[in-house]
Amino acid sequence: MAIIRGRARRTEAGIFTASMADIVFLLIVFFVLTYNPEVDRTQVKLPKTWVRTEIPKEAAFISIDKAGVIRVSTGKEMSLPVGSEEEVVTFASNVVAENPYKEFVVKADKDTKYDYVDKVLDALKQAKAKVIFLLSEQKTVEDVG
Repeated sequence: MAIIRGRARRTEAGIFTASMADIVFLLIVFFVLTYNPEVDRTQVKLPKTWVRTEIPKEAAFISIDKAGVIRVSTGKEMSLPVGSEEEVVTFASNVVAENPYKEFVVKADKDTKYDYVDKVLDALKQAKAKVIFLLSEQKTVEDVG
């Protein structure tokens, strides 16, 4: 403290925030670069299988729930519901036009009527999809017993 003309001059306490903006900017950049959106959050009970293969991370997803509601995603954005099989054909045709070897993953609930799955598979055939995966549960039939 300095004394000026008999009075004490107070130094004001302060928080220096100049570097705080840099830290916040770096955190924002970090979270933007590391953010990995989940493209399909449709909750389904998957069927068991005998055969296991890894699916590609950039595959397009088509989900079918118990009620027959179909949701589609190119693998880069969140899935959106479609109203009919014709819209599935349009969606798949657009994806195949961009990349003729794009993989498609069909994710159906184990209690879904096979008619819905069959219509989606027919729509993918009409769109000339070359690679189609059917998603199943992580455990195989042998693992369960």
